[in-house]
Amino acid sequence: MDNDAIHDLFAGLGPVTIKRMFGGKGIYFQGLIVAVELSDGDLLLKADSISAPEFEAVGSKQWMPVGKSGPVKMPYWSIPDEAIDDPDVMTEWARRAYEASLRVAK
Repeated sequence: MDNDAIHDLFAGLGPVTIKRMFGGKGIYFQGLIVAVELSDGDLLLKADSISAPEFEAVGSKQWMPVGKSGPVKMPYWSIPDEAIDDPDVMTEWARRAYEASLRVAK
């Protein structure tokens, strides 16, 4: 996804900053990471122990890259299908990602 499309997707949250990382991109809001775009183009939102069950309940998948000891659960989840085409719903999920980042930062 190009940077303009990412900015458009997160417009309801507010202005985001995009930084290259690990062959993909980190998406930041007010200095905190809220999402990552993997090198394969998948876009994932940040979650924590409070918001992860909400992602799971709507069918989102957790990112689990394979490490030396097997799959590693990362705190990033796929964007719910309903959010991709609905800016208001996307804003709700982006806010959840930002709130998770705020909790983790404490």
